[in-house]
Amino acid sequence: MSLGTSTLGARRNLQGLAIFALVLAGSGWGVGLPLGKLALREIDPAHMVLLRFMVAALAAAPFALARRETRALFRAPAVLASGALYGLGFVVQFEGLAHVSVALAALLVGVMPALIALCARLMGERLNRLVWAGVVAATLGAALIAGKPDGAGTPFGIALSLASLLLFLGWLVLMKHTPKAPSALSIPAVTIVIAALTILPVALLLHGAPRLSLSPTAWGGVIGQGLFSTLLATAAWQYGSSRVGSATAGVFINIEPLLGATLGVLLFGDRLHLGLVGGGAMILVGSFVVVLGESANPPGALAHDPPATPG
Repeated sequence: MSLGTSTLGARRNLQGLAIFALVLAGSGWGVGLPLGKLALREIDPAHMVLLRFMVAALAAAPFALARRETRALFRAPAVLASGALYGLGFVVQFEGLAHVSVALAALLVGVMPALIALCARLMGERLNRLVWAGVVAATLGAALIAGKPDGAGTPFGIALSLASLLLFLGWLVLMKHTPKAPSALSIPAVTIVIAALTILPVALLLHGAPRLSLSPTAWGGVIGQGLFSTLLATAAWQYGSSRVGSATAGVFINIEPLLGATLGVLLFGDRLHLGLVGGGAMILVGSFVVVLGESANPPGALAHDPPATPG
């Protein structure tokens, strides 16, 4: 009896740690949008993302290169492809951020749980009517925002922001097929290094060499993104999403748009007009309905056997 109670308590403790990690991951990604806006005042999006990932890659390198088993991950096709998509996703996202408000970009991310559910269905997972209702609501919310930007963003910026979600979705799917890693930090560390190496030629091709003579504020935005919004957030999601079902993990993706939109309004003067509020509410409510409905299905649509990753 005491053994069973002890085991149950240990499981609850692990679940609590997983939820804390997911909250940390969502918060890191949410803060990344306004931090990026600080850097974009002095540098173009591709260079900002390049510097962000270079900072993260320098911090991740000891975890990615220290062991032979971890270095072998650089030869795994799924890891290489997922790292490339992860890096490209951020380039496209912040190219879009240059043309939309922080609040709009953050709220559009709220469609991600619905995309995860749709992808899960295409991969053979059974989804109930509640899930599909959430998918429709979130999609209509994104359409409402895109159809009435009212100065919050251009159609081009909105299209880039939505395209970045598809790249991140591809990253999530590929992460399901990564080989077993020797430690919890192995996959996120290797992924970040690969992402940085992918971004480097893209940034140089688009804009040439980056300017390094930035203000302390801009460098603060870059370094904060690299350490907190990239390395820490990625590792935290890796830990948390591998220990709970995909429905539970999906709920915490919504921390990013909620926090990003709130900071955009408080710090950058973004205006939440009626269309933006209505569309954002539909995205968030629809996404929440999706993960509620998904909880009735067996977990694992996009979650891995440990270790695993995501927004």
